[in-house]
Amino acid sequence: MREETGELGIEAAAASARGILDEIERAVVGKRDALELVLVALLADGHVLIEDYPGLAKTLIARSFARVIGARFARVQFTPDLMPSDITGSSIFNQRTGDFEFRPGPVFTDVLLADEINRAPPKTQSALLEAMEEQQVTTDDGTVQLGRPFLVLATQNPIEYEGTYPLPEAQLDRFLVRLRVGYPSREDEWQMLERRLERRADEVELTPVVDAIGLVAMQRAIEAVHVSSSVGRYIVDLVAATRVSPSVQVGASPRGTLALMKLARAKAALGGRDFVVPDDVKAVAVAALAHRLTLRPELWVQRVQGDEVVEECLGSVPTPAASDRAVQRG
Repeated sequence: MREETGELGIEAAAASARGILDEIERAVVGKRDALELVLVALLADGHVLIEDYPGLAKTLIARSFARVIGARFARVQFTPDLMPSDITGSSIFNQRTGDFEFRPGPVFTDVLLADEINRAPPKTQSALLEAMEEQQVTTDDGTVQLGRPFLVLATQNPIEYEGTYPLPEAQLDRFLVRLRVGYPSREDEWQMLERRLERRADEVELTPVVDAIGLVAMQRAIEAVHVSSSVGRYIVDLVAATRVSPSVQVGASPRGTLALMKLARAKAALGGRDFVVPDDVKAVAVAALAHRLTLRPELWVQRVQGDEVVEECLGSVPTPAASDRAVQRG
């Protein structure tokens, strides 16, 4: 059992967050925005789905975050024959005691990398769903609680559909954010090669900046970030706009509203502020809401995506008037 953490101020949390990002950038070059988004989700105590092409550092990002936050790390390669017990654990007969005992699976960790999550069948995906949503595992002997932090970083390839099982909407909704890493720029890709030549090894030795207890303290510090009524109503109006968009069959649920608020608070804390401004909301809106929308079937042929719908909502919903800190906190 871990010891309880003390209180951590916003400035201290922001300093630790910058240290985490700086250290991870030693391994992942030129992707500060994507790394910030992952960190914001982790600070908001949420799970992350990274969807992009092979070779774009999805697994490296997950491993690097686990290393730099000093967390226990486990990786599960999802395959069509993966069973729920391969993730949660199972009861094994102990000949010495003459009884069954539970052997925990890889889900009992701090950071779990679910690699190519859409390659496992729905039954296995649902086992992970319980752990993600309830932070618990149901066994033959009852319910076992997972510790804190418990964070899932899942990856999937958007172009390979053979032998895959698309994530159901219920599980997609459990991810606080979905993001894409994207290809590096020409300069960033050359810098990646330069660094590899200099260190003469594939692996980058990263140094932990905080430990798992420190991460939990950073998560608790987010609760001190203030959301004014004007910004809160802006969040509500943005989510409501997704529900009436002509491109959407089913809009974001109230869970999406809560997700957007949590991410905006974490984004503000990352900037060293104890109050949320509209730009914090805008910075995380697409990652928080796009994967929660069900688009009209006829738009699939036109390749319309949830990202575009959220961007349209950001353009149509009036932004609260800029105000000073005193008003923001009022």
